[in-house]
Amino acid sequence: MATKYSKATQEKVHEEMHEMKEGKLKSGRSGKNVTDPKQAIAIGLSEARKEGKKVPPKKAATEKSPAVKKATTKKTASKKSAAPKKAASKK
Repeated sequence: MATKYSKATQEKVHEEMHEMKEGKLKSGRSGKNVTDPKQAIAIGLSEARKEGKKVPPKKAATEKSPAVKKATTKKTASKKSAAPKKAASKK
């Protein structure tokens, strides 16, 4: 069976995990410290993708739940405008 990740990708994830454990790994926009190992792995894989290493595509890009597919392909019904009512004539 072929490996999913290259050695360079594995090393990148290892480096990110090490930084997280030292308290040096920061998240993207907010710049807060990363404390979750899963987030550290995600950061390592993301950076490896940017560098062009061998990494499978994101699951979100390859698989969508059936509910999401239906919601995106479902057409919305257009509202029919009612004919304007005539004002009651004065007698």
